[in-house]
Amino acid sequence: MAQMIQRLSKMASAGDYSSEYEKTASYVSWVTSLPWNTTSEDKLDLAQARKILSKNHYGLEDIKERILEYLAVLKLKGEKDTQTVRAPILCFVGLVGTGKTTIAYSIAEALGRKFVRVPFGGMGDPLDLRGQSRLRPDAEPGLIIKALKRAGSKNPVMLLDEIDRVTDEGRSSIMGVLVELLDPEQNMAFRDHFIDYPFDLSEVLFIATCNNTSNISVAVMDRLEPMQMPSYSDEEKITIGRDYVLPIALKDCGLEKGSLTISAEVWPQIVRPLGYDAGIRTLERTIYGICRKIAKMIVEKKGTQFHITPSNIKEFLPYW
Repeated sequence: MAQMIQRLSKMASAGDYSSEYEKTASYVSWVTSLPWNTTSEDKLDLAQARKILSKNHYGLEDIKERILEYLAVLKLKGEKDTQTVRAPILCFVGLVGTGKTTIAYSIAEALGRKFVRVPFGGMGDPLDLRGQSRLRPDAEPGLIIKALKRAGSKNPVMLLDEIDRVTDEGRSSIMGVLVELLDPEQNMAFRDHFIDYPFDLSEVLFIATCNNTSNISVAVMDRLEPMQMPSYSDEEKITIGRDYVLPIALKDCGLEKGSLTISAEVWPQIVRPLGYDAGIRTLERTIYGICRKIAKMIVEKKGTQFHITPSNIKEFLPYW
């Protein structure tokens, strides 16, 4: 690194423009901006962590307990010895809309760590993860190094999102890189082709998501702890819609808390307007559609408080 800086200084003193100068300056900028020794301090308050997980998610008790167990181990080991604790590499398996990604955000919030997401959907080249050699004119670091730079710490919660949705052509080579990322014996010296220097990933808390495990190699699955994200029943969706989604939707649409009330008899129609859905995305769209209609009626001065009942639900429930 010292040689690169010295080389950069010589090129700058020459005063002439050079593409080599830009390449060297870009490399030095990347290396100096990485969090080689910067870590965030973990919050090891189990009561606060349980409160955060319960605030953001309904049910999922097995997953919540697994996170709390990990926090308890960290607390017992003591702050000075936390690096020796191998974090579980959780893999949330479930259909779309079941909360796989959002639970990862909550885990980062509960731990007090930075959160970064690495999308795998449509990825076909392992160099997307590992970076490109600086011999290439358009070389840049891989997604892992870029995520660490965004996080600004070497121990973030890193979400490897939809690892089963890589292309068929690049699947085997991408799975090979994943093995290195997730293996605690190998990720202590992960080498990005652009940086070309080992980076310690052993303190990163990796979390993976997938819709199913059939497209994930056995070697990768061996390093993961799969946890099923179950489909929601109608009763669970009613609770989630009433207690979690509706308050957020009211706030996002600029509505006061008491401007909209919904009768208990109406919720089954809101939950299932067009048939069965494993997740809650259709439910969210429906609730947001209702709130937008209410916002429009308030702006048009048709009222300030609205109560949705079985007799007037057709005025508010969107149909396609």
